[in-house]
Amino acid sequence: MSNLITRKEVNPDYCWKMSDLFVSDEVWEKEYEIVTNDIPALDKFKGVILSDGDKSGDTLLELLKLEDELSLRVERLYVYATQCFHQDMTNTLYQDMSSKAEMLLVKYQEAASFIDPLILSIGKDCINELCENNTELRLFDRVFEVLFRKAEHILDEDTEKLLAGVKEVSDGPGDIFAMFNNADIRFPNIKDENGEEVPITHGKYSLYLRNQNRQVREDAFKGLYSVYLAHRNTLAATYRANVKQHAFFARTRKYKNGMEYSLADANIPVSVYDSLIKSVRDHLPLLHRYVSLRKKELDLDKIHMYDLYVPMVKEVDMSIEYEEAKKIVKEGLAPLGSDYQDMLQTGYDNGWIDVYENVGKRSGAYSWGAYGTHPYVLLNYQNDLNNVFTLAHEMGHALHSYYSDENQPYVYAGYKIFVAEVASTCNESLLVHHLLDKCEDENERKYLVNYFMEQFRTTFFRQAMFAEFEKITHEMCMNGESLTAEGMCDIYKKLNEDYFGPDAYVDEQIAMEWARIPHFYNPFYVYQYATGFAAAITISKSILDGDEKVLEGYKLFLKSGGSMDPIDLLKLCGVDMTTTEPVDTALKVFEELLDKY
Repeated sequence: MSNLITRKEVNPDYCWKMSDLFVSDEVWEKEYEIVTNDIPALDKFKGVILSDGDKSGDTLLELLKLEDELSLRVERLYVYATQCFHQDMTNTLYQDMSSKAEMLLVKYQEAASFIDPLILSIGKDCINELCENNTELRLFDRVFEVLFRKAEHILDEDTEKLLAGVKEVSDGPGDIFAMFNNADIRFPNIKDENGEEVPITHGKYSLYLRNQNRQVREDAFKGLYSVYLAHRNTLAATYRANVKQHAFFARTRKYKNGMEYSLADANIPVSVYDSLIKSVRDHLPLLHRYVSLRKKELDLDKIHMYDLYVPMVKEVDMSIEYEEAKKIVKEGLAPLGSDYQDMLQTGYDNGWIDVYENVGKRSGAYSWGAYGTHPYVLLNYQNDLNNVFTLAHEMGHALHSYYSDENQPYVYAGYKIFVAEVASTCNESLLVHHLLDKCEDENERKYLVNYFMEQFRTTFFRQAMFAEFEKITHEMCMNGESLTAEGMCDIYKKLNEDYFGPDAYVDEQIAMEWARIPHFYNPFYVYQYATGFAAAITISKSILDGDEKVLEGYKLFLKSGGSMDPIDLLKLCGVDMTTTEPVDTALKVFEELLDKY
């Protein structure tokens, strides 16, 4: 860790501007106190919506407006505190603020927990009558529609309040893992290709796996997993606790299982999840063919797990500084139009992005933010092609949020994860085609084709494998079976053997990979990377083929937020995820890449 700079040493030009959300921590503290005192204002609405025969809808409208106002204010407090915490998770001030914000969120959710049961108790016919009498209430038509659709899973007021109150406890496993994985974990040093001692960090690990020196790759791989292996029983207990809390909520809300519970929020049929896994399984020979090609190109007797990431083309120098990366991404997204490129530049120039890794900074990358303020993007930028695509990916999320916020009211601005990965992955697909089109060097062309095939392996096949692991382990929990470290390692290793095929040597260490996947603490999340990837490949292919109808539909999709169900939003772009067509189209592209290499 000693080679990493501290947060104070980071050039402010490469830091996000949290002051755009709150001018200072002191202003945050004042707003925190005010919101804390304002939340009880919800109580006065309990049971009075239709008192004295009032059919004007004015009281219900007042309640829903207050709910939105408080929700947004809590969201702003929560986002600010959490993102400041993510800058440096060893910072005790922001640890405290983040904890306070989380408790405030729980307090708000408890206070607002009576609203859904109250609306359900009024009844659908009466709600329709109120909306006819009060045109402003019609803004919430979709809110009512979704609520009544989930009526059988919404419980009485006291139970809803209880469930809201235990959220902080149920988040415990994820919080524990996050602190372990970002603040407490320490990896060993290794020697780089020059014989110099260098630290393994979350940010640098992916660079080491792409290093042409095989010893560096092996040492990084074994060094990283040695730490997780040493804590395998603790990590198994943490994962098990998270699966159990999810199963508890699923049962309490009268869902058949955890998968149905998770997918119901976005009205995604369980058949979409199962169909994805089946389709991927049916097409695993394509992935096996890719692994075989990799073995041949790298001239190796065996393809170890640490050989999967190194580029098959060795001579290409693809070291790319951040400033150059910004230009490349902007050029690559030209098919989306100058208005999209202009907003991308606005994000570059106005403190949307936190660029470089520092001590204690949250690993990985994400886009987040609060309604009414520009989006934010966290990176841990390293000077390689993978990070250029990460920039394009996260700015895809950010601009999706920007366009949704600009065109939707707060209540419909947020969109489900099922569609979120479409905008980000579409950017990546457009970018790789741009780089291939302007490429004149044969080795560089092969490098880029290899990179695109890697996106299929990691974002499509690997995430589908993750999804299958979740399906298996959550079903085991629902069936009362024990989830031990040894058992989960056996399951995970077998999945790797199935997915990567006979030419891959599945190292023992990879069996612990399940223990380092943060998204597993948001159950049944990762499958959406695979479905989103398939949708994005289909959409980007149509855009690049000059289909103006799809392009216009895609722009409308970006502006639509959560105003429609995810399945219907994607239909705006000509994609129907209830069929196998998007997955088949994506895998056809993968097969063409294999042929083209």
